[in-house]
Amino acid sequence: MANRPLRPLLRGLVLAGGQSRRMGSDKASLQVSGRTLLDRSVALVQPFVTSVHVAIRPDQAADQLRRRFDVLLDVPGHEGPVAALVAASLHDPDSAWLVLACDMPAVEAAALEALVLARDPGRGGTAWRSADRGLPEPLCAIWEPATLARLAAVARESGDAPVSPRALLAAADPLLLDAARPAVLDSVNTPADLHRYLEHIHGNEP
Repeated sequence: MANRPLRPLLRGLVLAGGQSRRMGSDKASLQVSGRTLLDRSVALVQPFVTSVHVAIRPDQAADQLRRRFDVLLDVPGHEGPVAALVAASLHDPDSAWLVLACDMPAVEAAALEALVLARDPGRGGTAWRSADRGLPEPLCAIWEPATLARLAAVARESGDAPVSPRALLAAADPLLLDAARPAVLDSVNTPADLHRYLEHIHGNEP
């Protein structure tokens, strides 16, 4: 009988290093139902992992909201989620990481629990199938160690060329789940996005 793959530890990574240009204010500090999006995201991830780190840009290290948590600084030379994912791989290359972007307020604990329960460490990751051509949603997903290592290698070799976490995860034979409500994976990137989300959960209150 073939050996079963080892089951790496699962750590948590909350992405909170975005510049929020389209929102016009720091998305991590936005309040939804009395909590910041960052606080909410960390609380969601915490029950499913051995530890939670918040990925931030180096210039955010003194930010009062972020420094309450264990932080990982984005790796210089990369931008956006790639810099955070590479930082996670370097911090603990032997662990898998449950990744959640802090600007996905519709994600609930049940969505993360489904990823964890379905996880197959023998695959490249576990993710929700997004509306984008059926590709994985990389920012609400479990990244296995070998896939993160591959991302770090590609990012290192790419120079100034952009690297797509979605495309790389898609090429890593991930286990994909179908969301009952794809809108759960929507990010709030603009004030209009936030307004629509708050209207949805609070009725007519912006």
